[in-house]
Amino acid sequence: MASVQFKTALRWLAACVASICVQASAADLPPIKLAMIEGMSGPFANAGAAVERNLRFGVERVNAKGGVRLADGMHPLQLVVLDGKGSSEASLVQLRAAIDDKIGFVMQGNSSAVAAALVAAIDKQNAREPDHRVLFLNYSADDPALTNDACSFWHFRFDAHAGMRMDALADALARDRAVKKVYLLNQDYSFGHDVSREARRALQEKRPDVAITGDEFHPIGRVKDFAPYIAKIRASGADAVITGNWGNDLTLLVKAAREQGLDTKFYTFYGNSLGAPAALGDAGVKRVIAVADWHPNAGGAASDAYYRAFRARFPAASDDYLVLRMPLMIDMLATAMTRAGSADPLLVARALEGMRFDGYGFHPSTMRASDHQLIQPLYVMEMDKAGAPGVQFDNEGSGYGFRTLLAVPADATAPATTCKMARPSR
Repeated sequence: MASVQFKTALRWLAACVASICVQASAADLPPIKLAMIEGMSGPFANAGAAVERNLRFGVERVNAKGGVRLADGMHPLQLVVLDGKGSSEASLVQLRAAIDDKIGFVMQGNSSAVAAALVAAIDKQNAREPDHRVLFLNYSADDPALTNDACSFWHFRFDAHAGMRMDALADALARDRAVKKVYLLNQDYSFGHDVSREARRALQEKRPDVAITGDEFHPIGRVKDFAPYIAKIRASGADAVITGNWGNDLTLLVKAAREQGLDTKFYTFYGNSLGAPAALGDAGVKRVIAVADWHPNAGGAASDAYYRAFRARFPAASDDYLVLRMPLMIDMLATAMTRAGSADPLLVARALEGMRFDGYGFHPSTMRASDHQLIQPLYVMEMDKAGAPGVQFDNEGSGYGFRTLLAVPADATAPATTCKMARPSR
């Protein structure tokens, strides 16, 4: 009897010691680094800062739950911010720095041209050094080619591409029979040209009676005064402007429209972001239309609670810009790592393919395996004063927010793809 008790005690002691040792090693496990390569300086630094806040929010929420469970225990995530200065050349230098630091996950989005350069470089890196592979997570670069003819196994897009967004905008515009003439004004780079092309396509399909009175491109990040462009729009007789402008190029455009008293509607990709509502003021009420994967007034208790959690973390009015797809991307990445039991980019990529995710209870999303395009709901919304029907929350303390005009369910946003993806065998 004593022998049995002694052996039992030894087993208990061994288990206890093992448990203590496991807990200690888990507390000391190294973080999984995620590199964010974005323009943190220059004309779009405000957009880069907004991205950092959103990604940090996602990382902190994952870590608050214990981090990511791998085969050896729980690992925290660590966000590493690298200034790509908004240029392909500088971003490629930062990609090399991330690779040298053994970072296997790179995130970028605020330029389709930069994204294309990163995809090409990562494809070469992964073919040349299969033991040091990199996975590219794209939260905003919307060039349709990135998940079509230029698709890559190592690239995953968490934003709707330009064609998907434009289809949703065109559905809303098709209902507005007062719009007879449209002016297209976009930034002169790949994404701006995508918006122009997709606008022409969507209008032809859904409102062939609408005349396009202008199709103009301006230098990205260089225009300080948009008054001459506003004058051209006015002279064209356009009832509406379609623009994919973002960052200061959008803010300065809508400020000029307000100052010049331009009486047209703006159908935008990003009219709800980064100071635009405050810049427009009353002139934007029921005139500025935007499209997004989510917005604060999308509605529902779970959505409201998530937005309030972000505002509690970033209470400054100037920081009030939650871009849901960014922390969602972090959550999906963490889920993929847990399912794979590994931070190996290849295994994580395979776990991401086809993943269905609705960890929030209000935003069902699927990472389509055929082209690595996230399929998620889209919202077309209209600017109005806070407190108006459907406008519970304002933007950035401006007193203006957005109400849903059209909610497009995830399955209705899924586009066809021309992607012919080459997958690694190992």
